[in-house]
Amino acid sequence: MQFEVYCDEVMPDLFTSTKRRGRYLMIGSLWLRAELRDEIKRKIRALREMHDTWGEIKWTKVSPSRLTFYLDLVDLFESYGLDLRFRCIAVDSEQVDMRWHEYDEELGFYKFYYQMLHHWILDFNEYRIFCDTKTNRDPQRLATLRRCLSAANLSSRISSIQALPSRQVVLIQLCDLLLGAASSRINATLRPGGAKEVVVKRLESHLGVDQLHPTYRDAEKFNIFQIRLRGGW
Repeated sequence: MQFEVYCDEVMPDLFTSTKRRGRYLMIGSLWLRAELRDEIKRKIRALREMHDTWGEIKWTKVSPSRLTFYLDLVDLFESYGLDLRFRCIAVDSEQVDMRWHEYDEELGFYKFYYQMLHHWILDFNEYRIFCDTKTNRDPQRLATLRRCLSAANLSSRISSIQALPSRQVVLIQLCDLLLGAASSRINATLRPGGAKEVVVKRLESHLGVDQLHPTYRDAEKFNIFQIRLRGGW
């Protein structure tokens, strides 16, 4: 079976910034069967037309005037069940030891990208992965990521990993929305009473949880992997 994966990140400069806006670097991914791509895009366009809401879909653009549009996007995500799934990794920047990454923050970032993707790649499937465009010091980072994923998943095929600008790819934008919701809970940045809280609570209601929180590996619809960098259970 052919799958597509659309990825985005929150605070990718957290390892290097001296002015931190949160504690956890988060990298997210939206997973779907390739045959569903055009159908989902058509439904998102229909929602845009219904709400007369255009421009890039982003967590930072959730506002009272656009609230019903963003709630409908959350409902759309839920309506596909396990045919449309989300997974992210939360990395505690206070526990990252760059000695394990050759003192290379960019290398460390892509090692965590690998961990986020690897555990949801299943045997005998083909995957195309799309990442939001990011300026890398080493232009071979995505090629190396593909090679490492392929070597670790010999019974599946990683046909491509491609960087595309999120403003042109609506499914990367949908990933941004879901990742922003997850990050707002994990990084404790959600302000009570605002439009963003309404969106997060709608998502939590669909998932049957009181609050978004780190999940076990077997959470299939909405998976938040908080990696333990110092071992333990």
